Order: sequence, then structure tokens, then C-alpha cells
Amino acid sequence: MLYRLAADSLVLLHLAFILLVLFGGLLVLRWRPALLLHLPALAWGLAVECLQLGCPLTRWENRMREAAGDAGYEGGFVEHYVWPLIYPTGLTPQIQLLMGGFVLLLNLGIYSYAARRWHRPSG
Repeated sequence: MLYRLAADSLVLLHLAFILLVLFGGLLVLRWRPALLLHLPALAWGLAVECLQLGCPLTRWENRMREAAGDAGYEGGFVEHYVWPLIYPTGLTPQIQLLMGGFVLLLNLGIYSYAARRWHRPSG
């Protein structure tokens, strides 16, 4: 029971991290020090997505599920939980690069807007 709860908690943490990677730039618009949290998260998220690195949260979740007597799953969090909601087919490295590019462009746009706002003379 506790292992299953831990695995489910890791899923929620994983989702929160993905949302931080995607939309953390918006948090930075409101609170500039969030930049210290968002930039490393963004770098890690892009590295995992574009370099097809394994995510430790997925491994930890699988270990917790196995300890609870459940089977772990193949692939990563996005492939297992998020991707089937969007597209029923498999995730390819090319699509992962496109997704990573989208995340990068989205955040570059947000940060360029923030930089213009921060450097605007107050008057």
C-alpha cells in the first residue's frame, strides 16, 4: 500500500515537474527569482527530451510499483502517461526533438518578453 502511494506520488511530482518545465517561464514573469528554479529544470527537461536520457523519477516510480507487487512499465513517464492521451501511437526520437524544440521556443519567447519588460524604463 505505501509503495503504491509512493509511486502515485511520484507520478504527481513528475507531472508537476513537466508543467514547471513547460510553463515555469510564466512564473518568472510574476516572480523573477523563480528563474533560479526554472532554468535548471528547463535544461534538464530539454536534455531528457532531446537526448533521450532516462529520467530518474520514472526509474523510482517503477521500483515503487514493483515493490508494491505491480509491474513497472517500459519507456518513460511521457510515453506511459501523457503520450497516450495525446496520440495513441509510439513516440519517436524525431517527435521528441520536435517536442523539445517547441518547449525551447515557448520558453525563449516568454524569456524574451520578460527581458523586455525588465529593461523597460519605469516612468
